[in-house]
Amino acid sequence: MKPKWWNKGKRYLSKRDRVMAKLIRTYKGHLTTRSNFFYSLTRSICSQQVSTKSGDAIFSRFEKKCSGKINPKVVSKLTLSNLRSCGLSRNKALGIKSLATKILDKSFDPKRIKFMSDDEAISYLVSLRQVGVWTSMMILGFVYNRPNIWPTYYKKNTLDIGLLRAISINYKKKYLPPKSFTIQLQKKFSPYCTMATWFLWRSIDPENSPIQY
Repeated sequence: MKPKWWNKGKRYLSKRDRVMAKLIRTYKGHLTTRSNFFYSLTRSICSQQVSTKSGDAIFSRFEKKCSGKINPKVVSKLTLSNLRSCGLSRNKALGIKSLATKILDKSFDPKRIKFMSDDEAISYLVSLRQVGVWTSMMILGFVYNRPNIWPTYYKKNTLDIGLLRAISINYKKKYLPPKSFTIQLQKKFSPYCTMATWFLWRSIDPENSPIQY
């Protein structure tokens, strides 16, 4: 199911930016997502710092280890050895175990996120083990369907290298594009930066982008 704001966003971006209008005409489809926070975040952790193919293989083994039922109760019963056997590093395994524990003991409540601003939600998410700013932004955009997520630079962090490469290619800028230019685009694309990100990803990897959570 596509976000409620998708069609409106396409019309808005097409009027605002010539490059974006071309991408919207070229690449069909729409952002799709899962509403299951725990499933999505564990999938993201499995995929961190590995290729798409490797991440998919690790997650497939993890899903099999959970007997197809990826939820906090099932994961809490798995040992670190169980998780490591899926191909997860020790830190990733600990991160997934910690996430399950925090949700079960209610020290972390995903339902609170929908009442937070983007910055508040990012701060809340990065309090979790093995979750950084980029992962937080992906969860906000592709699980909570926040329309204005722009994972280029955040404070002092350089985030999505693929998106920065797509900006360089489509807007004929040097790589990495200047931070000032990405801020200029952010202002132009707001309040639909999530959509702009989706189409820019598609432009450099139409088969595998964007990652679906």
